[in-house]
Amino acid sequence: MQHDARGLPLTAATSEAAACFDATIAAYCGLRKDTGDCLKHTLVADPQFVMAHLLRGYFMMLFGKRENVPRAKAALSDADAAIEALGATDRERLHRAALDAWIAGHLDRAVAHWEAVLLHHPRDLLALKLAQYGTFYQGDSVGMRASTARVLHAWDETVPGFGFVLGCHAFGLEESGDYAAAERAGRRAIEINRADVWAAHAVAHVLEMQNRTREGIAWVGGLDREWDETNNFVFHIRWHRCLFHLEREDYGRVLDLYDREVRAEPTDEYLDITNAVALLWRLEHAGVDVGGRWAELRERARVRLDDHLLVFADVHYAMALATADESGMQTWLKSSTEFARQRGMLEADVMAESGLALGEAALAHRRGDHGRVIELLYPRRDSIRRLGGSHAQRDLYEQMLIDSAIRSRQNPLARALLSERLTLRPDNLWGWRQLAALARATGDRSALAQAEAAAGRILAN
Repeated sequence: MQHDARGLPLTAATSEAAACFDATIAAYCGLRKDTGDCLKHTLVADPQFVMAHLLRGYFMMLFGKRENVPRAKAALSDADAAIEALGATDRERLHRAALDAWIAGHLDRAVAHWEAVLLHHPRDLLALKLAQYGTFYQGDSVGMRASTARVLHAWDETVPGFGFVLGCHAFGLEESGDYAAAERAGRRAIEINRADVWAAHAVAHVLEMQNRTREGIAWVGGLDREWDETNNFVFHIRWHRCLFHLEREDYGRVLDLYDREVRAEPTDEYLDITNAVALLWRLEHAGVDVGGRWAELRERARVRLDDHLLVFADVHYAMALATADESGMQTWLKSSTEFARQRGMLEADVMAESGLALGEAALAHRRGDHGRVIELLYPRRDSIRRLGGSHAQRDLYEQMLIDSAIRSRQNPLARALLSERLTLRPDNLWGWRQLAALARATGDRSALAQAEAAAGRILAN
């Protein structure tokens, strides 16, 4: 029996193996490129390390690819063999149950196991990080905030990894709307570790939601040099930089950043693809010609049609296919419909409730059938959050709905949706631009003057 850096017991053979495991957890929380190598070193140091095998299974599931599920099952089998030979602590057995549930398609049950770990072991940084992932992809903003708040009593600056906890707490605070507290926590985490890209990301979200675009550009740019060792998540925080430039209507800069940063590497990682899809859609909505950039994304989407590990990713694949691949889109609809029938699994339920509708809405919007977009999206506005992702990521579907309401001349609906948006985000330039478009279409000179004045003020700041 060994112990980790925070004093938790580990069924491990040597202190060297335990130290390698600590390094792996730190690399994972820091979203570093060497995370996989750290785990390999751990298993070399102790081939029967229970938590190392479980962590390997977790990593396979985090990739969000169907072909990695058998690898996760193999890791679980290796963990079971180690448990059979050496035994395991109650905490390790809960982790084992979490991985088993996740593999079976029950991420919600996995979260319950991680929360059970945290109740008795609030310094389990791995359980904390995975619980945030699980609540995030259930769209449970309040749950994200509560999860980290419940363990803070056990943490302070003397405990290794405290900055990572603050970064997680900052993101939960931001997603639940407590922007001031989120910014304080995120900035403190960066003071502890300037390379903490998750904490930097939490602050970027605050600046996005508050439309502090100049600050957002400076924030990401000022830390960018710290992320040379960050994995592909760096493309996502650079996506945020694009959103700030997009809000300032600097479209040429956005296209340049798309090519040099967001899609500099044409990977098939789901987060990278969703970044690209969401950005190209926004650019096209702004009237920007994105050239042939959709073609590469369609190719990536075609090979992911049957993944269905995260409906959040599935609907972005559908948006790419809807641009010019009727056959691929029909295959997506068929596969997703069959998956949705597997009720009782979390993601299948999400697909049935909103995923299919979002895929169909993407196709209808592309075809100019804006009335159909409203039929599909408006009744599901509340359930869309269950896709997971952030408010900033899901805003794409609100924009699609508002755009369709304006284009289909459903003026009362468009005015109501814009009123809601601008009440919550009074400095949102996109919202004021849409209000101006609606006012021109309806001849509302007062609303047009108000919208143009607001837009001018925002761009001047």
